[in-house]
Amino acid sequence: MSSNTSDTFLDQVRWNSDGLVPAIAQDHLTDQVLMVAWMNREALGLTVTEQRAIYWSRSRKKLWRKGEESGHVQQIKEIRLDCDEDVIILKVEQLGNIACHTGRTSCFYRKLENGSWQTVEPVIKDPTDIYQKSN
Repeated sequence: MSSNTSDTFLDQVRWNSDGLVPAIAQDHLTDQVLMVAWMNREALGLTVTEQRAIYWSRSRKKLWRKGEESGHVQQIKEIRLDCDEDVIILKVEQLGNIACHTGRTSCFYRKLENGSWQTVEPVIKDPTDIYQKSN
């Protein structure tokens, strides 16, 4: 994106020392937290342009369009910036109702009960059926 008045919102984000900001994906109807990922300046700019969630994969060191392999795209309904300008919330429509690579609605499917993490959300679709390896 070129530096003009249409992308000055990017200058208002307080990027961390790695040029990243945490992004929370939240269901736009229920406010359920679906996942947390990272965005760089390019990812946020493209998210706004394409109206779908695009993140920065720290492990792969590249842009990651949510749903590019699984088909579980996050369509943007609203984008918010917190008071400290260092966290983004994406209000999204989660296509396929699966945000987690484990095949669940949310990545936050474990709950602390009596000192241990208990799985409290079901698998909607087996990850091996979502992520077919092509040979």
